[in-house]
Amino acid sequence: MKKIHLVVAPVIGLLMAIGCSQPMQRGAAPQGVAGGPKFAVDPFWPKPLKENWIFAQIAGLAVDSRDHVWVLHRPGTLLADEKGAMSAEPAARCCKLVPPVTEFDADGNYIQGWGGPGEGYDWPKNEHGLYVDPEGNVWVAGNDAADNMILKFTRQGKFVMQIGRPGKSEGSSSKAQLGRPANMVVDVAANELYVADGYGNKRIVVFDSRTGAYKRHWGGYGSVPSDEKLAPYNPSSPPSKQFANSVHCIRLSNDGLVYVCDRGNNRVQVFRKDGTFVSEILGAQIGALDSGDLLFSPDAAQRHIYLSDGQRGQIHILSRSDGKLLGSFARHGRYAGEFRSLHTLAIDSKGNIYTGEAGFGRRVQKFNRVAD
Repeated sequence: MKKIHLVVAPVIGLLMAIGCSQPMQRGAAPQGVAGGPKFAVDPFWPKPLKENWIFAQIAGLAVDSRDHVWVLHRPGTLLADEKGAMSAEPAARCCKLVPPVTEFDADGNYIQGWGGPGEGYDWPKNEHGLYVDPEGNVWVAGNDAADNMILKFTRQGKFVMQIGRPGKSEGSSSKAQLGRPANMVVDVAANELYVADGYGNKRIVVFDSRTGAYKRHWGGYGSVPSDEKLAPYNPSSPPSKQFANSVHCIRLSNDGLVYVCDRGNNRVQVFRKDGTFVSEILGAQIGALDSGDLLFSPDAAQRHIYLSDGQRGQIHILSRSDGKLLGSFARHGRYAGEFRSLHTLAIDSKGNIYTGEAGFGRRVQKFNRVAD
């Protein structure tokens, strides 16, 4: 039999010499704006959770003053085939639920978790909306038909205060009851809690953040809110005079403006803190289809707005001064850097963006801000 001698090293050297070397390991390509903000997904954030813990639908995200990331998810949306490890006689390793509220450090390490029904407060049936104020208080809301309240906790999960109560909504003129609130933000200097209220009511309402006392509210364009049923959104029709379902996000800018995601009308409206209308960004004008959440860049002037678009599976980058679309990144999909049911956003002091997916996405992702 004829012997075959393998001469490996010289062959590899020859291939490398003519450009046939092993391909370099691929990294995430930055996406965004030429000469402006760009982002690249970090596929290893957060770090693996213990004991086969998993998230269900992501209902809220927040970043605190220490750049710790807080996640609110919906344990009630766990799928049937994910409950095996929680049965009395576990028949499968999968899965165990992460606590409803979880805290991670900037590196993605799990710090703590808490939440769920407890004494003295009414935990929502369907979690929606999470905010950590500059003093470290954690605010939680829900959007089930009976979730007409907001809860305030310490960062360790100790109950502090409840605004509203479960049960029937009293409509968008109520001074005591909420209507399926979606999100909230606190103006610490004024001790005021602003609420996007939300999935049932169609208004912005402001409460004292320490006592829960009602202060003021307004509807679309700063008008008296109406609970009348609106026609479905149509980009060819004149913009609606009222907020639609849902008033989904609310953010306060450094220069004292209130930004509101009127998701049902696919737009962002901007107000002064007293409810005076200032301007709006129409989704049809920038090519967005779902104005669900909004962030400001962390520079002092907050030059850029990051606007989520769940239907396109993208995050749009806008100029805050004029609402002009500068660029977009991401796409639909299930791989790292892609979205399946993009729902909520958060940003840290370095400009890194965190995203939460509801529906069948059910994960948190981190997009690192890379140099311009």
